[in-house]
Amino acid sequence: MTAVANLHVPRHLAAAVKEDGRDAWLETLPSLIEELAAGWSLTLSEPFEPGGQTAWVAPATSAAHGDVVLKVAWRHMESESEADGLREWDGDGAVRLLEHETRPDSSALLLERCAPGTLLAARPEQEQDVVISGLLGRLWRVPAHPDRFRPLQEMCDFWADSFERRIALLPAGMDAAWMREGASWFRSLPASAPAVTLLCTDLHAENVLSAEREPWLVIDPKPFVGDPTYDALQHMLNCEARLRADPRGLSRRMARLLGLDPERLEMWLYARCVVESLGAPWLLDVAREIRP
Repeated sequence: MTAVANLHVPRHLAAAVKEDGRDAWLETLPSLIEELAAGWSLTLSEPFEPGGQTAWVAPATSAAHGDVVLKVAWRHMESESEADGLREWDGDGAVRLLEHETRPDSSALLLERCAPGTLLAARPEQEQDVVISGLLGRLWRVPAHPDRFRPLQEMCDFWADSFERRIALLPAGMDAAWMREGASWFRSLPASAPAVTLLCTDLHAENVLSAEREPWLVIDPKPFVGDPTYDALQHMLNCEARLRADPRGLSRRMARLLGLDPERLEMWLYARCVVESLGAPWLLDVAREIRP
């Protein structure tokens, strides 16, 4: 086991801990990692840099499983069902879950390690579209234990509530009425889903790694159950230049690749752009262009 008394904290995680007020969680992290490394017989390496925002993630060697990855995250609304989703997929398009342990404020996962582990984001975006679409087509399914997953409606209500609280504080003169309209769409769309499947919800090219077992594997899912149309959104939002230049063209391409209703995907894209616009103002221009 590798000692972690002088634990290195990747810079993205360090910044998020400070912003989110998670200092108490960070103080307990070294002892938790030591416990996990002992219990799972791990030899740890330095964590990945710059790392994610809510988890400490490092390559390791396991006595039982060989080359693995240890992920220790603080628990938050979107990530509660990650382990259940990975169990459901069982390596079909996603990394395999090897071990899992939950604490009151932390979730620990021992995962299959992807080698060589190159990000799909390093490939041209047109290729990314095809890979993302192929993976989503495999991840969408009716889960064997649907009661383990929260409905997409819950996440959409959570985001819309937060957004509406923030726009209530906007300076006078800001056109908040149509922004509230977008939030209303974001709330209402889950209820009219033409199908309900297990969703990844955060699938984009930086959450897909090259591997030996399969060409590409999904990491870091945030599973919910609901409208599969929603799952096309995060990839499009990460393709900023194309989304700015031709939002309808990109949306229609993804709808075609995924076999989705193009009008419904465009409505979802409009609503999501509005709800995320306070943190990324350029999304308002996209929303105005495709507003129903």
